[in-house]
Amino acid sequence: MTAGSGVLLVLLSLSGALRAHNGDVTARETCKAGFSEEDYTALISENILEGERLLKVTFSSCLGTKGTWYETNSLDFKVEADGTVFATRELRIPSEQVAFTVTAWDRQTAERWDAVVRLLVAQPSSAHSAHKPEKGKQSAALDASQPPSDMLLPWPQHQNANGLRRQKRDWVIPPINVPENSRGPFPQQLVRIRSDKDNDIPIRYSITGVGADQPPMEVFSIDSMSGRMYVTRPMDREERASYHLRAHAVDMNGNKVENPIDLYIYVIDMNDNRPEFINQVYNGSVDEGSKPGTYVMTVTANDADDGTTANGMVRYRIVAQTPHSPSQNMFTINSETGDIVTVAAGLDREKVQQYTVIVQATDMEGNLNYGLSNTATAIITVTDVNDNPPEFTASTYAGEVPENQVEVVVANLTVRDRDQPHSPNWNAFYRIISGDPSGHFSIRTDPVTNEGMVTVVKAVDYELNRAFMLTVMVSNQAPLASGIQTSFQSTAGVTISVVDVNEAPYFPSNRKLIRLEEGVPTGTALTTFSAVDPDRFMQQAVRYSKLSDPANWLHINATNGQITTAAVLDRESLYLRNNVYEATFLAADNGTPPASGTGTLQIYLIDINDNAPELLPKEAQICEKPSLNAINITAADADVDPNIGPYVFELPFVPAAVRRNWTITRLNGDYAQLSLHILYLEAGVYDVPITVTDSGNPPLSNTSIIKVKVCPCDENGDCTTIGAVAAAGLGTSAIVAILICIVILLTMVLLFVVWMKRREKERHTKQLLIDPEDDVRDNILKYDEEGGGEEDQDYDLSQLQQPETMEHVLSKAPGVRRVDERPVGAEPQYPVRPVVPHPGDIGDFINEGLRAADNDPTAPPYDSLLVFDYEGSGSTAGSVSSLNSSSSGDQDYDYLNDWGPRFKKLADMYGGGEED
Repeated sequence: MTAGSGVLLVLLSLSGALRAHNGDVTARETCKAGFSEEDYTALISENILEGERLLKVTFSSCLGTKGTWYETNSLDFKVEADGTVFATRELRIPSEQVAFTVTAWDRQTAERWDAVVRLLVAQPSSAHSAHKPEKGKQSAALDASQPPSDMLLPWPQHQNANGLRRQKRDWVIPPINVPENSRGPFPQQLVRIRSDKDNDIPIRYSITGVGADQPPMEVFSIDSMSGRMYVTRPMDREERASYHLRAHAVDMNGNKVENPIDLYIYVIDMNDNRPEFINQVYNGSVDEGSKPGTYVMTVTANDADDGTTANGMVRYRIVAQTPHSPSQNMFTINSETGDIVTVAAGLDREKVQQYTVIVQATDMEGNLNYGLSNTATAIITVTDVNDNPPEFTASTYAGEVPENQVEVVVANLTVRDRDQPHSPNWNAFYRIISGDPSGHFSIRTDPVTNEGMVTVVKAVDYELNRAFMLTVMVSNQAPLASGIQTSFQSTAGVTISVVDVNEAPYFPSNRKLIRLEEGVPTGTALTTFSAVDPDRFMQQAVRYSKLSDPANWLHINATNGQITTAAVLDRESLYLRNNVYEATFLAADNGTPPASGTGTLQIYLIDINDNAPELLPKEAQICEKPSLNAINITAADADVDPNIGPYVFELPFVPAAVRRNWTITRLNGDYAQLSLHILYLEAGVYDVPITVTDSGNPPLSNTSIIKVKVCPCDENGDCTTIGAVAAAGLGTSAIVAILICIVILLTMVLLFVVWMKRREKERHTKQLLIDPEDDVRDNILKYDEEGGGEEDQDYDLSQLQQPETMEHVLSKAPGVRRVDERPVGAEPQYPVRPVVPHPGDIGDFINEGLRAADNDPTAPPYDSLLVFDYEGSGSTAGSVSSLNSSSSGDQDYDYLNDWGPRFKKLADMYGGGEED
């Protein structure tokens, strides 16, 4: 530090915990090799025991920790494989700190990484206050405002000329230790930060990091003026073991006065968590007759306290065992690992099948006086050993199988075993030891009966093997116990006969591929696609037929399988995929029952130049003056290379206007540009013929027409809207006329709709011209069924239907009686009914109905009248609605007597005659 620069001082209060922190304070990073910290610091006592764990360093490697090993430059301290630093011998540290380097090596890449470990000796505060600053530097003295127990430590600079972090050996800022579960009072002061520049200018202090301005928020706070830092609530080491804060000093304008300083705050662990077993009940097993020291099971308990201290060091012991037979101490447990092993002989499943063991886990390295304990139950099952080999119940077995069938059970093998049923010592395992070199059979075990099921897993061929002689052996899933020999009855013979069946013919070269040029003539012989019948011991004939021929191009000889063309083969056909045409054929024998097989023939067609190129695009647009927006043209050809491009684009000589107005410029083998050849061409649509020639042998040409719309363009070279319409053949006046016609048409439609709505409204409000009670049509139309049944349906009722729509009548407002109205024409007027009614325009029809009814003695008297719906216009017949009332005595119903005997009764009822 140069003269005149400020010194930032830290006043550390020692009123906190005096215990050392040995936890891991590193934060996991992404896959980046290296130590999590460059400097590790821990507080230790003055006297260190041999093997005592001091702290733990964390090294991250992309390959894991298996390829990493550690070493130190000190003979007194070493590092375990997990990064734990321990003392190699008993030591007494005379000074206030010990520093050494830990090196991590990567065994594969031989790379190395270094980290500094500093061990600080916890001493009384008076000893710390005796330190003096270096000569020639600004002094750092005790703040008079702090208690006498405070010690003064200067803040070291963290950057040197090489950019590496260093701390001065003579002044080391130890970590701040805070015991967890403190009762306060809160806030509790931890440290005071002070810069010697505060004598000259006001200084504002702040802290940043997790626990200050990062979640969890406001665990630590600082007085910005005095620099006193506080903890605001009780700490929980199991929630977070350490905090890394940075202290800052700035002036009132926010300008940095001192470099930031790192503050490490460690939460000192307290024994506030009991060991917790992963499971409350553990299940294990051990074979009967096991020797002492046989592993049985492992129980595990976890302690949330610091595992590097006695608070989290768990030890196990067995509390009780039930039953005590044959000894009360049949098992023991490893106090550190929790492994339960046998300690005595005499395990016998037939006497004791299960033991219950109570296991206790205690922290504080098993100290029952100070440690916290918990218990769990271990249930140990004594399992049966395989001391009885399985035996076949018979020496030979037989079966048969049809050829070409799989997953068929051909024989069942039965065994007996005196071991515990459905256990590994009883479960049978069968294997074929001879007679099946090709692996046609396997033996599966029935899990319920323990029988062996001889199953065909690979189809057998009668023409190759007519029978099999198998030798099988049975054993248990578990091996026999020591000293038990396999029984001679553990092997047996199995004879399997193969039954011949009719097999389908097959094509030896299925998916046969042939190559030929397209366009071969009809009747050309392509190939012989024949099948083979595998039944050598049967005299059978094979016949061929087509199964699939999408384009119907082929023909197959039914006897010998020769394939010839039935049409011209076209490579450009839609039935081809990747130039390949597929057809499927059927070969069938005459066996019992008949069998058939299929084969696929693939024909690869070689392209010939049989398609002329087509010009693209068919339509285009260009400006009426030459510009950069020429038309790019190309060609499409159904053929393939080399019968396609490069293409030759030419303008014909006739008509002469084509070459006078247009020109073609070649861009490459596939594209050309069509552009104007003159300085101006009137707007319009022009048919430009262009001849396109491909590169086939021989080449093919085609003359196509491209419709070019010539239009005026704006400054960007794009056709204007009016110009596009003009190019289509319409002038400005025509466009205006079209728009005027559209407006007039819309106006007429609107007026017509308004007129129709007004007329409809007038109809709804129009008064009835006659009394609804006197309207005979209303009474007739509202009836539902007025007919006389099926026997009375021979009338032509079309004359009675209302010819006009009734929708406008049905839409009348409620309360208005419906009157049959015609939608067009004047409202019909009904005169007063004359004395003698006129039949009207349906009189003849009614008379015919009356005559028919008179001649039918079974017809009801009301049938012919009630089926009427429409009575025609201008009828002079009066309303018959008065039939509903017997009080209308002023009407004359005598004319009903003229309608026949069936209406005579009505005349008597309503005609006013006197009743008997």
